[in-house]
Amino acid sequence: MNPLLDPQRLPDFPALTPDAIAAALDEALAEHRSVVSDLVAHRPTTFAEAWLPYERADEAVGALWSAVSHLHAVADAPKLRAAYAAGQQRLVENHLSTMQNRGLYEVFAGIAASPAFTRLADEDRLSLQHAIRDFTLNGVALEPAARERFGAILVELSSLATEFSNVVLDATQAWVEHITDPARLSGISETDMAMFAAAAAARSMEGWAVTLQQPSVAAVLGFADDQALRERVYAANGTRASDQGPNAGQFDNSERIARILALRREAAELLGFSDPVAWSLETKMAASADEVLAFLRDLARRARPAAEAEMAEMQTFAAETLGIADLRPWDVSYVANKLREARFTVDEEQVRAYFPVERVMQGWKALLHRLFGITLAERDDVPLYHPDACYFDVIDASGQVVAGLYTDLFARQGKRGGAWVASARPRLHDGNVIRVPVSYLTCNFAPGQAAMPSLLRHTEIVTLLHETGHALHNMLTQVNRPSVGGTSGFEWDAIELPSQLLEDFAWDKDVLTGMSGHYLSGETLPGDLFDRMLSARRFQSGLFLLRQVEFGLFDLLIHLGVLGSDPVEVIEAVRDEVAVIRPPAWHRFPHAFMHIFAGSYASGYYSYLWAEVLAADGFDRFAEAGLVDRATGDLFRQEILARGATRPAAESFRAFRGRDADPQAMLRRNGLTTEPAQ
Repeated sequence: MNPLLDPQRLPDFPALTPDAIAAALDEALAEHRSVVSDLVAHRPTTFAEAWLPYERADEAVGALWSAVSHLHAVADAPKLRAAYAAGQQRLVENHLSTMQNRGLYEVFAGIAASPAFTRLADEDRLSLQHAIRDFTLNGVALEPAARERFGAILVELSSLATEFSNVVLDATQAWVEHITDPARLSGISETDMAMFAAAAAARSMEGWAVTLQQPSVAAVLGFADDQALRERVYAANGTRASDQGPNAGQFDNSERIARILALRREAAELLGFSDPVAWSLETKMAASADEVLAFLRDLARRARPAAEAEMAEMQTFAAETLGIADLRPWDVSYVANKLREARFTVDEEQVRAYFPVERVMQGWKALLHRLFGITLAERDDVPLYHPDACYFDVIDASGQVVAGLYTDLFARQGKRGGAWVASARPRLHDGNVIRVPVSYLTCNFAPGQAAMPSLLRHTEIVTLLHETGHALHNMLTQVNRPSVGGTSGFEWDAIELPSQLLEDFAWDKDVLTGMSGHYLSGETLPGDLFDRMLSARRFQSGLFLLRQVEFGLFDLLIHLGVLGSDPVEVIEAVRDEVAVIRPPAWHRFPHAFMHIFAGSYASGYYSYLWAEVLAADGFDRFAEAGLVDRATGDLFRQEILARGATRPAAESFRAFRGRDADPQAMLRRNGLTTEPAQ
């Protein structure tokens, strides 16, 4: 076997050259087609004879493409980008050819209809049932002409998503503000000044360079005293990949958005759905678009009074204390930080000094051990793709390696922005071998410099724990079938349950103290500073919730088409309904909205808020047991993380919590109600 296709081996990143990728994909797809042809020709009638060869062929393709996809996201280069785009199109074509193969569908449907099917293990039965559902959702029942058109649409959509992502990355990397006068950077911390200096040096510039990488944008918008600089960064960041702003038209996703929306609607209608939202909800907890819209609008109604009061307070503070009579969008983060510091005596840069990334990661490992009994042991014999990347064996209390984890924490050129988790290898039981699951955990923190370690903001610790929840969902599964293990097949609007639940541990005094150690003195986080941070926890939570509602409503309404398909018109209409902070007319947020135009959240961005209902109430179960409680961690692991999609998410939650979720928990989490827990 080509080592790049061996599902039992970790990715050999140095060997993943563009030429090697193409050759390995040729081999993997040829074998996959051969397996499918053989199954259709011989019509096996048992799960072992039909599903296991099919799964094995799928996993060989997945072993290659998970690594290629990750490399494309974290180490973009022209030849790799071209190899990825070409390979992705071939993968989509092969997937569609498989999922529209009526002979293969009949093989699996026949096994599902047999008496022996009911005697299969849950994970085996669910694998087949999900596959049969997915055959239908990929057009297997369509007539030939419609089936061919549906396939062509999905191939084009895949290419458009890749192009959309590439354009956002290119637009992000194309803009830079070169600064030679340090007065323009008044208010910026020493840590961020070092980041700007390193960015300038990397471009052979004197002085400092402000970029559109997220740590750079956050530093300027949150702390730069120079209003003009804040406005320039806000404008460049808010118009990326659009027809507006400093690079207007050079990187423009306008036509791609229009085409993506049109193709999604056409594909949904071919399958008999009224719109892309109905198509999307077939695999989610929510029953209908009306149910989700009502949920989001109810949240907006509850959050709006708090958000309006928060905005009024900022305007008064800006005018009376900072001399900003007309509060503009590029002032909001800056004024919010100043107000937070004044009201709660919490200086974000003072807090940050206590969280060098090395100490945070030590405390992070300790938390995982206390909650779930797992130990992370770094290895130096695993091939990596960049010096920032690390690989860990995840070792259970018994001493057994149960999973693997890649981490890649820092922002750099050629790396996609944001934070995410992806599967490198799902858990698989193949013959006598059980392959442990392996995940990628990726962030974009500001890297350390020669004289200054990487210091994390508290919000970045929250992000780290959020992504850890996703990684644990993949790594601690006990499901042996990849299609229903970990996050695979899990209802998408519950997918954020583990991630959002883990976030709340960032607000526990012992946990946070255990992650701290001042980068100069080594002193842990002082108790009085933690108390002030905690008192500021729900600062401007109304504004935050309304922003999330805005994104969720935009996603649903533009896919429903009830307000038209122009993204600018739709986002403006949504803001008319719910927004308190109003960006300028030239703002082009949709043009870089990767989650829905290049990711997995199309018609599903509401999932963050929907799952928060589960996460908030689930965390209360930990709080009732004393918070960092191993017995509760084991129960969470057993009933939610380990079970994957072998039962509905609502059943898994009930098994953990002992009842359905209490919606009030989410409101309490955000300070919108004082109603006691059930």
